Amino acid sequence: MKGSRFEERGPRERHPVDPATSSFERNESMKRFTELYFALEEATKTSQKVDALKRYFSEVPPDDAAWALYFLMGGKMKRLLPAAKLRQWSAVAAGIPEWLFDESCKAVGDLAETIALLLPRSAGPTPPGLRDMVEEKLPLLRDSDETSLRDTIFLTCQTMTEGQGYLWIKMITGDFRAGVSRQTVIRALCELAGLESTVISHRLIGPWEPTNKFFRWLLSPDRGDTDVSRPYPFHLPCPLGALPETLGDRSGWCAEWMWDGSRAQIVKRGGMAFIWSRAGELITGTFPELTGAAENLPDGTVIDGEILAWKDGSPLTFGLLQKRLGRPLPTRKLLEEIPVIFMGFDLPESQGRDIRAEPLKKRRAELERILKQPAFEEPFRLSEILADASWEDLTARRRHCRDVHVNGLMLKRLDSSYAAGRHQSWRKWKIEPHTIDAVLIYAQPGHGEWENLFIEYTFGLRRHGELIPVAKAHSGLTDEEIGRVDAFVRENTLEKFGPVRSVKPELVFEIAFEGIETSKRHKSGLTVRSPRIVKWKDKPPEEADTLESLKALLRKGSV
Repeated sequence: MKGSRFEERGPRERHPVDPATSSFERNESMKRFTELYFALEEATKTSQKVDALKRYFSEVPPDDAAWALYFLMGGKMKRLLPAAKLRQWSAVAAGIPEWLFDESCKAVGDLAETIALLLPRSAGPTPPGLRDMVEEKLPLLRDSDETSLRDTIFLTCQTMTEGQGYLWIKMITGDFRAGVSRQTVIRALCELAGLESTVISHRLIGPWEPTNKFFRWLLSPDRGDTDVSRPYPFHLPCPLGALPETLGDRSGWCAEWMWDGSRAQIVKRGGMAFIWSRAGELITGTFPELTGAAENLPDGTVIDGEILAWKDGSPLTFGLLQKRLGRPLPTRKLLEEIPVIFMGFDLPESQGRDIRAEPLKKRRAELERILKQPAFEEPFRLSEILADASWEDLTARRRHCRDVHVNGLMLKRLDSSYAAGRHQSWRKWKIEPHTIDAVLIYAQPGHGEWENLFIEYTFGLRRHGELIPVAKAHSGLTDEEIGRVDAFVRENTLEKFGPVRSVKPELVFEIAFEGIETSKRHKSGLTVRSPRIVKWKDKPPEEADTLESLKALLRKGSV
């Protein structure tokens, strides 16, 4: 573990801090955050991680705690400079030639760790605290000239311990990742504050600023004063990993289509309508037709559902919906070319009451009552409940999912509550993916701990004797296979294009993907959805599939 190399020198001391009246010394700040980081990395049990988090949040001031929470929940700082420039500067700062620094980096396996280990330690000003670093030092660095930027980065790093320097470099490169899940952090905060997980989860949804004020509010008693616009933490399904018969009596479950759209919640409170994505982004302006219709909802209503590109009574492809996503002010032309609907399937809140604890059957009946009103015929729809009486009938229906442009079936217990996170009470029964056998033609290194291994691959299919790129993937291989592919790339490189290597077309892999669409941006004229590697195939490249076989899937109507 990295932490074993970066242990803080000297005895560990505990300094209980009253966050409300902290006289916390700034030089303790980065030390405490570093200790937390490596405690999380080295912990083998969730309970150990929860204890480390509770101890940290109870001992540091709220302004430091807020920034720590920001990073632990996946927040990142914008990269200050290219990795290549940092490597070049680091070799000079360490007093070694670039080739030796590069070899050291390959041996260590991580750029930030290499810099932290090679830079000499030196006495200097007290290193900045966590809050000071991100609120004061980093903003100044963004406006610095190249010489000042270089000097400040390394002088700061040299005044830190190796562990602190490691995290400092991770932050300025935007590569910081903590060994803890979002749910574990929420659990620790709940235990610390004596609050239900639903309260903390709700308060963390949507944009929030890592400030002293926010952190105090996050842990404050629940007074029902949640922001009027905030959605609820989404209830997420688990994959169905066995036959549906293993779920028990069919009558205890409802089945719906698994739509290929964008999950969202529509919130109507205080006379205003808001639309939130599953990622916690406010997308009200992106879909004005939905926002306008949502203003007719009764006050105190929250509907969970799927935004779908929809025309002439049927769904359009997700690729077309993507053209609407991320457009805060869509043009009139875009609104006309790609209209959308909201397919509602659950109701976490009704008449201002949180009804998540009530059974799905009851929530669904209330949602049906709301959406059957004439004002919501367009663009709101109620997700259809499939009437198949047996699991056998439902299995037969699943075989025709592609005919109706859906990704499979959703199975939900009729007595299920609406709870944050993934739960076995909802299951997604996806259709089998498409697969093709394609040839590896390009490779490039990954990022962070993978930056010295070729793990991002481009695969091609043959057309008239030429291999045409059709998919990029970086998941699906074992560590041992990644090592073998990396060695192959290094030994069989044909050309270099920056970090990208073209390789001899000799390796064949089975690639799975969810859908296929035409594309004017790609040389192949096609784009595939969610490609990933299934297996390394023991066959010559001449026996791989062709571009024509991929186009045949499109002609069959596969999406």
